[in-house]
Amino acid sequence: MIDENIRKISKILIQRPSIVILTGAGVSAESGVPTFRGPDGLWRQFRAEDLATPEAFARNPGLVWEWYDWRRQKIYNVEPNPAHVVIAKWEKYFPFFVLITQNVDGLHQKAGSTKIIELHGNIWKVRCTKEGKVFENRQVPLSQIPPLCPDCGSLLRPHVVWFGEALPSDVFEASLQALYHTKVMMVIGTSALVQPAASFPLIAQQNGAILIEINLEPTPLSSYADFTIYGKAGKILPLIDQLLSEESEEKIE
Repeated sequence: MIDENIRKISKILIQRPSIVILTGAGVSAESGVPTFRGPDGLWRQFRAEDLATPEAFARNPGLVWEWYDWRRQKIYNVEPNPAHVVIAKWEKYFPFFVLITQNVDGLHQKAGSTKIIELHGNIWKVRCTKEGKVFENRQVPLSQIPPLCPDCGSLLRPHVVWFGEALPSDVFEASLQALYHTKVMMVIGTSALVQPAASFPLIAQQNGAILIEINLEPTPLSSYADFTIYGKAGKILPLIDQLLSEESEEKIE
């Protein structure tokens, strides 16, 4: 039995409105990406909040890089799940489509997504602390900790946004432009607690977008959403996509 909200959402999406999708850690968790925050995310005696900061890196870059090297090893062989696959497929279905993700694991790209804004960076990229150049680095494990810039020999840092750091201005501006233009805002697998991403759905809604939330449990966003479906994105998105395919075939006939 397909949830009635899923049917209503498919009726909206079959019109191919402009759409922005915001994804969070819940989507990656369905692929088996470990949780690196909270009580179950301890590494040695450290919490993620103690390591993912500019201050921690300045104090002990080797320690921070050991943690990121461990994280990279943990997710290296992780594969996209059906939610990632459907989102990548929809990129070609909707004339206006933007994916905004809070995840740094690169699984959306691995599934085939290209129209993507990475709010918090990418764990497979590194940045020179002197010149600001960004490099892709998929070496697992790292041959040198901490790694050094191949061009100038300066220290490299993970190309991610740490606690206490602002989003890059171009990333923030691109996100806002997408939110202003979209007619549907779909929020998937995010706690809706981390700012500024938590405010993005409401910005879109205030500009006239229909707000759809898919999550395992209620969030601060749930009371504002036009549609809320509780469950795994890897099961819900394929159901919506199935209905879209069926309705598209009916239109053709």
